[in-house]
Amino acid sequence: MEVSAESPVGGTIVTPVRRKRSGRARATLTWLAVTPFAAWAVARLAGLERGSISTQLMTATPYAAAGSLIPLLIAALGRRRAATVVALLTTTALGFSVLPRAFGTAEATPGSPLRVLSINMLFGQADTQAIMKMVYDLDADVLNTQELTPEAVERLDQAGLRELMPHRVVQAEWSAGGSGLFSRHPLDPIAGVAARSGSHNMPAARLTLPGARPIEFIDVHPFPPLGRQVTEWNESLESFPGASAETVRILAGDFNASLDHAAMRRLLDRGYKDAAAQVGAGLIPTWPANKRIPPIITIDHVLVDHRVGVKAVSVHDVPGTDHRAVFAELTVP
Repeated sequence: MEVSAESPVGGTIVTPVRRKRSGRARATLTWLAVTPFAAWAVARLAGLERGSISTQLMTATPYAAAGSLIPLLIAALGRRRAATVVALLTTTALGFSVLPRAFGTAEATPGSPLRVLSINMLFGQADTQAIMKMVYDLDADVLNTQELTPEAVERLDQAGLRELMPHRVVQAEWSAGGSGLFSRHPLDPIAGVAARSGSHNMPAARLTLPGARPIEFIDVHPFPPLGRQVTEWNESLESFPGASAETVRILAGDFNASLDHAAMRRLLDRGYKDAAAQVGAGLIPTWPANKRIPPIITIDHVLVDHRVGVKAVSVHDVPGTDHRAVFAELTVP
């Protein structure tokens, strides 16, 4: 459609109305593509997730960071300057939030070696022989378990765990609530370290290594942030003690949280670092495993005191459970 008008100096002025409308439509579509990613970046940086749905969505931030390149390309090709600037800032912000987890390097920190293997056993159904093979092959010093049932403890002991790791602090249950620490080295249980409300059993113990300072080890498993449990999930993560000059702490397990959650970042700010992120393995997903879809989010972690060195971290599939096992090779002061 064109609109014509007589010019006072002769001739006809033709206005291409369709082109203007088309340009406005393209601009609107460009902003519709840019805005959701920009809002995601603001929520991620400011820790604005509220309620169960947004908290669960925040675990997908690495995918949002990759996806933010699409609106950036759309805005740039469409020569929409303002939209391009916003899209570029969005991609940069999300990239700086996510990419450091993929570029860490091993730390040459002096100290005593400590090898930690952590696994959620899915109501005790994780394959016993596969777990024992990992314990032997990786020469694990500590086996840290969640969703540990009494029957699973019996199977592990029958497979040789009792002889290999005679020291233990076990709070097994016939449900998702059971947890347990098994160790080659002495363990002394500690009460009241982590809040029981808002979480499954989370046993804690003082681990004594030859030639090293005692280490406070916490087996982590808060409730998932589903529905009203999101409040308890937040409170549980807030309940963990921060690192201190007197105590070296390690927190390992199924946090039901990623490094993109504000509650998790606040925990890290209390003196911890994510072992996997330290060595460039922080983006390896751990859940859901052994399903038709591959693992997509990273919610199983080993958090260590800043004085603890991280030599290597690896993630392993275990038949029978929906979580992948996390192995961390550490050096402690």
